[in-house]
Amino acid sequence: MAVDADSGAVRELMVVLAVAGAGLLLAMVAAFGPWHPRPGRAAPAGLVELHSPGGATAPTAELTAG
Repeated sequence: MAVDADSGAVRELMVVLAVAGAGLLLAMVAAFGPWHPRPGRAAPAGLVELHSPGGATAPTAELTAG
């Protein structure tokens, strides 16, 4: 950094870097934290399993949302 930089600018840059570092740390905890169920606690939500009705073929009509 420049020697003649204003102390307010340096302080603001330090705050920005601290907030960015805290956000990165929280993102890493969320990404790499243990998400498996623990004894005595409810299991976290999982993926939805899709099951087709027995003996049915693929639908011929287009499905729309809403």
